[in-house]
Amino acid sequence: MTTTPRYRPSEIENEVDEKGYFHRQKNRFTASFGESANQNPIESGRYRLIWAETCHWSNRAAIVIELLGLEKAISVNKVGINSGFSREKSLGWEFIYDENHQDPVLGVQYLSELYYNADPNYQGRPTVPALVDITTKKVVNNDYTWLTNYLERDFKAFHKAHAPDLYPEHLRQQIDEFNNFLFDNVNNAVYKAMFAQSIDAYNDAYNSLYCALDLIEQRLETKRFLFGDFVTDADIRLFVTLARFDAGYAKNLGPLRNRIVDFKNIWGYARDLYEIPAFKHNTYFKTFAKKQGDRSGVFIDYYTRFWDKIDYEALWSEPHQRQTLSQTPDEKFIY
Repeated sequence: MTTTPRYRPSEIENEVDEKGYFHRQKNRFTASFGESANQNPIESGRYRLIWAETCHWSNRAAIVIELLGLEKAISVNKVGINSGFSREKSLGWEFIYDENHQDPVLGVQYLSELYYNADPNYQGRPTVPALVDITTKKVVNNDYTWLTNYLERDFKAFHKAHAPDLYPEHLRQQIDEFNNFLFDNVNNAVYKAMFAQSIDAYNDAYNSLYCALDLIEQRLETKRFLFGDFVTDADIRLFVTLARFDAGYAKNLGPLRNRIVDFKNIWGYARDLYEIPAFKHNTYFKTFAKKQGDRSGVFIDYYTRFWDKIDYEALWSEPHQRQTLSQTPDEKFIY
């Protein structure tokens, strides 16, 4: 099965309304996992997760797979954007880390090919995370909203021994509600501000973001993690935005009221999570910060000068005292 790659649609052209507000495209492949006819089967070795270092929506899934030990059941590969293309004329996510820029399992160069295999008339941006059926070479789920919960709940039979419970049944409703809050006011609010094409749209997103961060800062005053002593799915969703904020998003957000390092509780909380190997292994600060601007002038922006010289590992490994908030200071997970 072969398809012809197409240029990547632009968010600004297709996802911004007449008032300048960004509205993220809806996910196309949202079938869940189970035994019903309209669900994807739950099988070990059938699926391949495609994600990107810069994309926090997909980074969540990569962290969850490592935490749960699902690597044998679901293989993983990364894509990137070929620097030889402009964003406006890009062919989208490409397997740039593989030999000949071709995924060794799926045999394609561009993620979009797997989208068009599944729907030849697909019109949106081919996005990550994308869970691909290896047997058909088709994307079967790109629903970043629920994908990690499917991995945590429906693929439990394939979790490693002593895997953490990131989605405890007695907390699921509360986690779902908080995740909805995070999506609207933190995870996506950053993009609504960066893609805003009017000052009103920008201000609404910016104010929503900082109002949410203030509430989270207050919540973390007495809680080690968002739901107490143990890491849940909600913490992963918040972390991936925090990790990108100062090194990546801040460059495009305009005048900042606070960086993440300026929030005492949030900054300590983020470093506490970064200590966990699965978080550290799947976080690429230099990728977020990388900027190859014009070095020939006098006034050269900070990241163009120093993105590859900042010691993010040292910065994010600074000591914190978050464990004092926990009744189980040496244990961050519930099993």
